Amino acid sequence: MSSWRVFAIVALSVILSLESSFVSAATAQQWRSRSIYQVMTDRFALPQANPPLPTDQCNVTAHDWCGGTWQSIEQNLDYIQNMGFTAIWISPVSQNIPGPTAYGNAYHGYWIQNVTLLNDKFGTSDDLKSLISALHARDMYIMIDVVVNNVAATTSSFTPSYSPYLFDSAQYYHPYTPIDWGNSTSEQLGWLGDANLPLPDVNTSDPYVRSTYQTWIKSFMEEYEVDGLRIDAAKHVEPGFWGPFCGENGAAGVFCIGEVYGPDVGSAAAWQGPLDSVLNYPAYYAVTNAFSIPGPSNISGLVQMYNQSNTMYKDTTVLGNFLENQDLPRWAGVSIDPMTLANALVYTFMTEGIPIVYYGTEQAFTGSADPYNREPLWPSAYNTSTFGHGTIAVLNQFRNYLVSNVSSTTSGGAWLDQKSKVLNWGSVDLVISKGGVISVMNSLGSPPSNYTTVISNTGYHTATILRDILTCTAYSVASNGALALDYNLGAHPLVLYPDVWLQGSGMCGYNSTLSSQNQPGNSTSTHGGAGARAWTPTPLASLASTFLLSLPLAMGMFS
Repeated sequence: MSSWRVFAIVALSVILSLESSFVSAATAQQWRSRSIYQVMTDRFALPQANPPLPTDQCNVTAHDWCGGTWQSIEQNLDYIQNMGFTAIWISPVSQNIPGPTAYGNAYHGYWIQNVTLLNDKFGTSDDLKSLISALHARDMYIMIDVVVNNVAATTSSFTPSYSPYLFDSAQYYHPYTPIDWGNSTSEQLGWLGDANLPLPDVNTSDPYVRSTYQTWIKSFMEEYEVDGLRIDAAKHVEPGFWGPFCGENGAAGVFCIGEVYGPDVGSAAAWQGPLDSVLNYPAYYAVTNAFSIPGPSNISGLVQMYNQSNTMYKDTTVLGNFLENQDLPRWAGVSIDPMTLANALVYTFMTEGIPIVYYGTEQAFTGSADPYNREPLWPSAYNTSTFGHGTIAVLNQFRNYLVSNVSSTTSGGAWLDQKSKVLNWGSVDLVISKGGVISVMNSLGSPPSNYTTVISNTGYHTATILRDILTCTAYSVASNGALALDYNLGAHPLVLYPDVWLQGSGMCGYNSTLSSQNQPGNSTSTHGGAGARAWTPTPLASLASTFLLSLPLAMGMFS
């Protein structure tokens, strides 16, 4: 064989090797271009079967397995991608304790027994690899939930036998102590759970424990090519654990976002450093207080949280923005008015951060606390004509367009890099601008109102046409860059963008010029573009019309 052919083969091998290692190393900068659909594996979809499996056998109050698997997620990826999502986050994949317990079975995946083994209730190793390959073929990322802080006891004893566990001796656990909430040391050394189901706290400062976890996560990421990790109970582990375990320079080698529960910005921001990012619980609380109940509300609290975030976080563009999850009440269970959801979604998608939507939000699920907020999705028949589905799809399509169309901002830079700013706010409204996009949110609710929002300086010249991408309504900027918006047709949010810049977006009558080569994140993506599909939006007002007609009746039910 000639020397040049040998060289070519060697060079190709090196390139393929580098490409292979790159595939499983999605960074924080790559993740910020994504939007995430959170899936509870057991509750998202039933596997396809002949004859079909019964769809009425999931009683959430039983705290039991309902049958969702990795394979059934793969079989229903069209539903997720057609809403414009470019990533999914699934339940922990590790082996859980056998049940039942005082609180039922471990269908949610968080009661870990051995983190290095897979949960066979969800499928096989090949099933998980097939799901991940299918996502990557669609240019989508996968984030997997990981639990390292604790295991779950198989009895109600605070001195359980550890023989079934990965760490099989009491020396690898902190002695039982209840948590003194607000004391960070106690939160890191104390046990979660209760007397009915203790959650023994792993001693993550032990060198053997750290080494074992690092070896496992490195091997796991190499075998399965996972793109990111969501870290459960992150603040209950000492900060020094995370650097060697997570992030681009840690054993995992990918983006890690942690659960740091609580409303305080400073407390959450302290964990961005040990971890790449955190779930934005302070924003969740502030947005809920601002928008969930129609009428004058705590917009000032939302603005205060927003300002604190810009000061305290190292990088707001990778915060995980959400309205629901498996531990929180459903939005539609708190507010019956879909316009409150629309306004909250606009904040989630159009400010800095990674939008995260919990499965069923689009179907207006109403479950309150656990277990009612962990409903099966299949009774919805995966309806794609709901108000929530349409709103989310439009926001995803627009955000994906902004991310891919890097030059269409007021300053000519990438939309993701632009800092947002509050243009004005009042007792019922909030206007935020980011990279040329003006988002107008309010807490007025669906019924018509005499209220008018005045934006004194949009940043645009007189007579510039701004189009609301949610309703496709056009507005003309008045003198001195001002714009007045009234709510006599109901208080839907607005997401305004120059008409001329929507050309090529596939929205509001414009053709789409997006392709797999110029979708979100292509310049840095490990799997090419984000793969969002063009979606012809039904105007928001039309989607809400049925609700508006029935609103007096619905309100009468609660009088």
